[in-house]
Amino acid sequence: MTAVYIHIPFCEHICYYCDFNKVFLEGQPVDEYVDLLITEMELATKNRVLSPVQTVFVGGGTPTTLNERQIVKLCSAIRRIFPLTVDVEFSFEANPGDLSIEKLTTMKAQGVNRLSIGVQSFNNDLLKQIGRVHKVKDVYQSIEHAKKVGFDNISIDLIFGLPKQTEVDFQNTLQKALALDLPHYSAYSLIVEPKTIFYNLMQKGTLILPSQEAEASMYDYLMETMERHGKKQYEISNFAKPGYESRHNLVYWSNEHYFGFGAGAHGYLEDMRYSNHGPLRRYMEPLKTLQLPTFETKQLSLKEEMEEEVFLGLRKVSGVNKIHFLHKFGKPMDQVFQEAIEKTSGQGLLINDHEHIALTRKGRFLGNNVFREFL
Repeated sequence: MTAVYIHIPFCEHICYYCDFNKVFLEGQPVDEYVDLLITEMELATKNRVLSPVQTVFVGGGTPTTLNERQIVKLCSAIRRIFPLTVDVEFSFEANPGDLSIEKLTTMKAQGVNRLSIGVQSFNNDLLKQIGRVHKVKDVYQSIEHAKKVGFDNISIDLIFGLPKQTEVDFQNTLQKALALDLPHYSAYSLIVEPKTIFYNLMQKGTLILPSQEAEASMYDYLMETMERHGKKQYEISNFAKPGYESRHNLVYWSNEHYFGFGAGAHGYLEDMRYSNHGPLRRYMEPLKTLQLPTFETKQLSLKEEMEEEVFLGLRKVSGVNKIHFLHKFGKPMDQVFQEAIEKTSGQGLLINDHEHIALTRKGRFLGNNVFREFL
């Protein structure tokens, strides 16, 4: 499988928890950025035999800060440069409130067939406290517009463990989210990352977070409730109706290869991981002279490739297949990771049978602890 990730770094506001590469939209050279993004795609694919592309994901930042003309230019270039499969999964991230009928109609006409909408909460007070500018009513309106235009593959993101969030509040948010009966939901526990507003507040001792017990209870409720509503958990933080799993994210978790384009984007081709310059000007400057904006490359050793195969694959509920591992690396997983497998399965965190290894339900609560054992 070949996948393409494209990063749009512009945001009309900065959320307090976000550590992704982003800049305020106002005053930015958006048209020039789109032109140079297309230049990067052309340079990176020149003289390269391209496999059919099965998934394209336009993320950010906020991709829907692009206007209709810019969306047409970008999507037309994607279709021109890459051999997209007939059933390509073509996703755009979006914020509630950005999705006018006109913009959605443009995206649909350009081949976009999946939306990932950053909702985070169905509590207006909590949305304000985390730096979101949309209201709950915008969520309903955006989804109504999307369905009206013909989008049926819609996902929403939620966050639990937010400052001052109670278990009851998260339960209410989840019930409202599920009442929409969408095919896909992502729900992440809050991680306070460096260089975010929340991190600065935490350093000052003014960020009040739920206890670990409360956060674990929210996650337990999440898993149980999704299962009851027919949304199967297929990854630690992702739930879907059968057939609506995110094919793009499965590329990452299955340790498969993908292109990464845009400021701060990461890619993985052959045995090489690479990242682009993040600051906008540093990304754009080399492209003006037809040079790739690569900031860093890392060639993975066999040991590193095997480690990534396991700790990424363990995020999936299906886990890591032992036969696939043997065919890919020429070594049996049980032998390479004997100590880690025995330790974590002995702790009740890992299922280990003759076909695969996978996290137990208990292991999903302590995933990072398990992953560390394989590094």
